[in-house]
Amino acid sequence: MPEEETTRILIVDDLPENLLALNALIRHTDRTIFQATHGEEALDLLLEHDFALAILDVQMPGMNGFELAELMRSTEKTRQVPIIFVTAAGKESNYAFKGYETGAVDFLYKPLDMEAVKSKVNVFVDLHRQRSESRRQVQALEASRQEQEVLLQQLRTTQGELQASIRSRDDFMSMVAHELRTPLNTLFLEAQLRKMQLDRGRADIFDTAYLQAMVARDKRQVEAMMRLIDDMMDASRIRSNQLSIRPGPVELSSFLARVVDNLSNQALAAGSAITLDAGKPVTALWDEFRIEQVVVNLLTNALRYGAGKPVQVSLSLSSHGACISVRDQGRGISEADQQRIFEQFERIASDDGTGGLGLGLYITRQLVEAHGGTIDVKSRPGEGSVFTVTLPLNPPATPAP
Repeated sequence: MPEEETTRILIVDDLPENLLALNALIRHTDRTIFQATHGEEALDLLLEHDFALAILDVQMPGMNGFELAELMRSTEKTRQVPIIFVTAAGKESNYAFKGYETGAVDFLYKPLDMEAVKSKVNVFVDLHRQRSESRRQVQALEASRQEQEVLLQQLRTTQGELQASIRSRDDFMSMVAHELRTPLNTLFLEAQLRKMQLDRGRADIFDTAYLQAMVARDKRQVEAMMRLIDDMMDASRIRSNQLSIRPGPVELSSFLARVVDNLSNQALAAGSAITLDAGKPVTALWDEFRIEQVVVNLLTNALRYGAGKPVQVSLSLSSHGACISVRDQGRGISEADQQRIFEQFERIASDDGTGGLGLGLYITRQLVEAHGGTIDVKSRPGEGSVFTVTLPLNPPATPAP
C-alpha cells in the first residue's frame, strides 16, 4: 500500500531496543511507523506529518515525554493527536495522573501487555480513519455545494441572457413594425386618396406634374422599406458569418463625390448641405458596394442628427491607410452613448422622433472591420460629432466571409 494511503503512527523512546520492540508489536501493512529518539526529532516529524497516534516514553533525557506532550497541545497542527504514555516507572510514581493532566488518552506501564497495546492502537487507527473519511466526505460535500452554486449562478446568468434576448427580440419586432408602418401608412393613404379621386371621376387631376410627385413620394417610401429590410438581412448575415466582401479597385475621391452627389436631395430635404474635401486620388482594393453602405450610413446619420447644419466629408491619408471623416454640427453624443451606438439595436432618438432599427452603425462597424479597418467617433454634447473610418491600403489577404 502506498505510504500516503497508510495510517501514520509515531513512537518516541530514547532506547533503540524499545523502539524496535514496539515497532514490531504494532506494525501492519496499512500503517507507517515513524520513530524518534528524542523530543526535538519527534516535534519535527509531528509538524511534517499527520499522525493517528503518538506513543511517548515518559523518561527521556533532555525533553521528557510530558514536556513533549505540552508542546504538542500548544500547537494547532498537533493539538488533536492522541497521546499514549509509556513508562517503566512503578505505579507509585503517580506518573499516570500527570500524564492524563497533560492530555494523554492512556497510560501504559512496562512490561507492556502486547494484546492490550495492539488493541488500543487498533482503536485509534480506526478512529483516525473514520475522522479522515468524515473530513473527506465533508470536503466532497463542500466541493459539490460550490459546484452547485457555480452551476446555479451560470443558470441565473443564462436565464438573464435568455430574458434579455427575448426582450431584445420583442423590442426589435416592435421597432420593425413601427419603422415599416410609417412608409406603409403613407403608401396606403396615398392609394386611398387616388382611389377616392378615381371613384369621383377626377382622373383629370392625374396630370404629368401630379404623377411625377406621386412617383417620387412612392419611391421614397419604398426605398425606406428596402433599407430597413436590407439592414435586417445584413445583420442576419453578420450573425451567421455569411457577410460577403468582394474587393475590387476603388478610387475614393471620385467615389465620394458620386455618393455625396446622390445624397444632395436628401440633404436639401434636411435643410442641410454636404461639402467634400476629397484630397488627392486614393486607389486600393475594397468592396465598393459595402464601402458605399458605410459612407451612406454615416452621412444619413449626420443629416438626421445634424440640426440642419452643414455636413463635411473629407478624405486623407495616414500611416494606417485611407481616412474618411464625416463631421456634423449637431447635438453631439455623450461619452456613455459613444460606447453603445455600435451595438445591435442601440438607437439615439433623432430630432424628428425616429431612430431606425439601431442597426446602421452596427452594420457599418462590421463592414469596416471586414475590410481590416477601424471606425471611431469623437464627440461632445452640443459640439457635433466626427466619425472616422480608416481603411488599410493593403486589405487582409483573405477577405472576411
